[in-house]
Amino acid sequence: MPTDDVFLNGTMTPATDARVSLADAGLTHAVGLFETLAVRSGVALWLDEHLDRLAGSARELGLAESLDVDPLRDAVRQTVTHNGLADARLRLTVTGGTLSLLDAARGRSPRVQTRPTVAVVPGPLTGYDEKYYEQGITALIHGPAANPFDEDAGHKTLNYWARLRSLRRAAAAGAGEAIWLNVTNHLASGAVSNLMLVKDGAVLTPIARGEEVPEALRAPVLPGVTRGVVLRLAADGLGLEVKRKMLSVEDLLEADEAVLTNSGWGVLPVTKVERREIGGGKVGPVTRSLTDAYAAEVRRQTAADA
Repeated sequence: MPTDDVFLNGTMTPATDARVSLADAGLTHAVGLFETLAVRSGVALWLDEHLDRLAGSARELGLAESLDVDPLRDAVRQTVTHNGLADARLRLTVTGGTLSLLDAARGRSPRVQTRPTVAVVPGPLTGYDEKYYEQGITALIHGPAANPFDEDAGHKTLNYWARLRSLRRAAAAGAGEAIWLNVTNHLASGAVSNLMLVKDGAVLTPIARGEEVPEALRAPVLPGVTRGVVLRLAADGLGLEVKRKMLSVEDLLEADEAVLTNSGWGVLPVTKVERREIGGGKVGPVTRSLTDAYAAEVRRQTAADA
């Protein structure tokens, strides 16, 4: 029978017994990173891509110069197997541990030195009712919040409060997601997702971190793993033109179709932005093709990894 045990620092333990030090840097200073993975048919989807992104962020932000992903891969798989998970959501969290960051910053020897805290926590698979995939959702424009001068932007750090607040405001207005803009009022992403538009048969998406042209400002957009899969399917599988570019709110409002991607819900159509319908308020043909292609890719990966 499946259990709800979590992986914490090398040990599977009941969630009710899991303990993290009050001095952990993730709690005291939000120093840490996380990845959210979907488990389908007992397989953690695109696990290597998630771990590569985590290791890259750890290196760029100074959490760890070289993060060994092999133990993290084992921790995820152990959590899936131990709990007998079929379809689920996993959150992998890596914090700075109980190292005193203030002592280190002041040139003093840290009072406590430990390895980073590593936790893998299973939960129910997140997603929307099937009707939202058939009818689409409404999105709310949040405003300029993504800052290219913020070195943490475009990484999945523990500092997620602003995104959750914007998502809560969207929900209070009857919307399913909040669309973030960057400080130049160009489209960035959803609060917890990546954004793609369809215009004249081409798939358009905001430039993400690591995709900038030379000498451009860094992009404050997370390079989503599901985003990457969907863009690859659009280009290689469906033969669609894919453009990564600066996009405006007008581009969104005038798009033929719009979708949001993340690991929990996959490909989610947007048919309304506040009071403005997108694509006549109906899910478009490219969105349906992307949804079908993504579902087929999930089946292929679970069959290959089973």
